[in-house]
Amino acid sequence: MVTSRKYQNKRIAVYGMGLTGCSVARTLKKLGAKIFCWDDDVKIRKKIKNLNFPLNKFWLNQSFIDDIVISPGIDVSRCKINNYLRKNLNKIITDLDLFFDLNKDCLMISITGTNGKSTTCKIIEKILKTAKYNVKTVGNIGNPILSLNKTKKKYVFILEVSSYQLQYSKLFRSKHAAILNISPDHLERHKNIKNYIKVKSRIFFAQNSSDYSYINLTNKYSKSIINIFKTKKLKSKLISISKSSYDLLIKKINNQYFKSKGNIENMAFAYRIAKNLKIKDKIIIKALDEFKGLPHRQEIVFSNKKLLCINDSKATSFDACLQSLSNYKQIYWIVGGLPKHQDHFYLKKVKKRIVKAYIIGKNILFFKKQIRKSVPFSVSNNMQNAINNIYKDLKSSKNLKKTILLSPAAASFDQFNNFENRGNYFKNLIMKKFKKRQNV
Repeated sequence: MVTSRKYQNKRIAVYGMGLTGCSVARTLKKLGAKIFCWDDDVKIRKKIKNLNFPLNKFWLNQSFIDDIVISPGIDVSRCKINNYLRKNLNKIITDLDLFFDLNKDCLMISITGTNGKSTTCKIIEKILKTAKYNVKTVGNIGNPILSLNKTKKKYVFILEVSSYQLQYSKLFRSKHAAILNISPDHLERHKNIKNYIKVKSRIFFAQNSSDYSYINLTNKYSKSIINIFKTKKLKSKLISISKSSYDLLIKKINNQYFKSKGNIENMAFAYRIAKNLKIKDKIIIKALDEFKGLPHRQEIVFSNKKLLCINDSKATSFDACLQSLSNYKQIYWIVGGLPKHQDHFYLKKVKKRIVKAYIIGKNILFFKKQIRKSVPFSVSNNMQNAINNIYKDLKSSKNLKKTILLSPAAASFDQFNNFENRGNYFKNLIMKKFKKRQNV
């Protein structure tokens, strides 16, 4: 295969040796490339030695490297070898580029945006599998894309793509590319919303005239991508998605999951992509009826006549959290963690839905400032205290169905390893506290 041979004996540096970097190094090794690996973390360098990857300070010999593959988490402007990388920006590629180069014959569907990427990928996967497509969902959704076993030409790849991957990609192109929505996120990396939007829009500008771009123009930040088209011509076919256009379809779907606004929007993108693949409505509706949501995204943990408990641990920004706050009533809201850079809370439209907020985590002052003028709150510090406090408050509340909602509007790393760890801890606490107390 021509693509495979082109990497033979090439001198390629791999900078950042986490899961992605290791998958890149293994792939390049199989392709016969000469690899030079480095990570700024001493502990990771020790692991690299155990994996038999060659450690090398490649930046000290600037003339002998053909390509530099950097891990998505590396910010060129802030890393230890930033001067070298800035001078060699033309040599930088990503795992996304390498994956595309090795799988050009496969159909690729790529999903990016701020919220809903994983869910939309899984909805598309469900539809395509129901339609008997040979499909793999890869990328930011789980294991690194290059950790896949041997692939076949007839595969359809659904990729969850992050702004970190898009920022430095050069080769990657997708037949179908969607930007679901944009809200301020990762601004500690991209500096401001304008830069973040530009990075996201790269997924469209990499396409050609036979490709399809999908965007929701009711989203105010996504709308500003249209202004970029005035200075930079879009080659692909642009398709505008609006969830209001799918009211008739929603009536045909018998699945409680597609009652929330965010999931309707995700479904609208998935449906439009499926129609461009000529999949019949009958198959799409069957798939949507059977679809089960992903864990930690508005996941129902416990429900009876008096109480609904929702695990939305994946809501790591206020915009993501707002979708949950808009969907439920009589909310006892667990919020807190590591707030996103420049995040702000706008509770005016949902404050009547919230009975009380329970602040957890190590950034109490930030959340107090965001919440105190809008809804009642108490400081619980940790999840267990929050659940205990809610339990006490529920006993004295009115006889209406209540919702306990974990939707932290923040990252988890101050008290948990990741959002999954946080969500599972919440689920365990809920089951211990409420399952035996069905009448609460």
